[in-house]
Amino acid sequence: MTEGTPLDAEEEVESIAPEELKECIDSGEDIFILDARSEGDFDEWHIDGENVGIVNYPYFQLLDGIPEDLLVDLPRDQRITVLCAKGGSSEMVAELLEEEGYDVSHLARGMNGWARIHEYHELDVATDTTIAQYQRPSSGCLTYLIIDDDEAAVIDPLRAFVDEYIRDAQALGAEITHAIDTHIHADHISGVRSLAANPGAEIVLPAPADERGIEYEQAYTTVEHGDELSVGNTTIEVVHTPGHTSGMASYQVGEVLFTGDGLFTESVARPDLEDEDAAREAARTLYDTLNETILPLPAETAIAPAHFSDSATLAEDGTHTARLGDLTESMDVLSTEREEFVEFILSDMPPRPANYEDIIATNLGQKRTGDEEAFKLELGPNNCAASQDALTGD
Repeated sequence: MTEGTPLDAEEEVESIAPEELKECIDSGEDIFILDARSEGDFDEWHIDGENVGIVNYPYFQLLDGIPEDLLVDLPRDQRITVLCAKGGSSEMVAELLEEEGYDVSHLARGMNGWARIHEYHELDVATDTTIAQYQRPSSGCLTYLIIDDDEAAVIDPLRAFVDEYIRDAQALGAEITHAIDTHIHADHISGVRSLAANPGAEIVLPAPADERGIEYEQAYTTVEHGDELSVGNTTIEVVHTPGHTSGMASYQVGEVLFTGDGLFTESVARPDLEDEDAAREAARTLYDTLNETILPLPAETAIAPAHFSDSATLAEDGTHTARLGDLTESMDVLSTEREEFVEFILSDMPPRPANYEDIIATNLGQKRTGDEEAFKLELGPNNCAASQDALTGD
């Protein structure tokens, strides 16, 4: 392209909605992405997948046209999807590529739009209770909606999607009576206080979390190991599972154990986000929790975590859940001795979640954060798990 060539403002390049792009990736279609964000933003988080080819080239290096070194990396026989943070710069880059003869589209609303994807999937478990899992692919966050009769509970809600939980519960004939967190989250802004604005919804937190200095303006209930919550005719049992945090709790409904950040389907928790100096002792606590509380449960127990990573495999029902027996067979770290477990967990932890200190302060109620700022704070990966390397066997 000749430098300074004007673009035809009347011809808009085709856009693709984030939800449509996600469907294409999930269907196995080969996708090629040109990510036009800065190198730092790209390294922090980007769209990934076995069938996704991707190149990062910052848009500000493309203002005068598409350089030759980028052109050689772009396929001529495949549609290219250009993306940026909000969708504006990607449209400009896509127009430049279209003038070069490429088949191209751009991602509407950019990675901000990608972060708004929130998918509903019901668990296929032996219970009359409706249990649904919400999946947020941009960050790997998982939330659960439990409905029995005309009452509902939400476990680990995200503030950005509170209206969705309320709407879905009402569509299923229920009102949300409990807004439950497994712990004080470090990767996303909790929605428990927003849900409590829904008449009758009760905030529920593990009792040890209260010791971290919660400053809510609303009333909240703390629960301890062995306590029970009632949602319709369903009983939710509280199981104290410290390690990721000192106040970590899991919640059990029949054969389903909602493990928060204690145990994932492809990894275990990192122990350093509450107190970096106490990470070694927290890792020992996590080992004890796993071996004394979780692993002795029946092999058929469905583990329903609060996060998933790119290496996670979906269950047959489309959820990120797994049988406990399958995890003990596939995850080598679950069969190590205590000190070996500790050394492994501490040896190669990923970077901490972006803005985790501000997120924790917000979730404790110590920092006031508006909805827009909250959404920006939690953009990016969750990084609440230990390293994925060597966690699973062959």
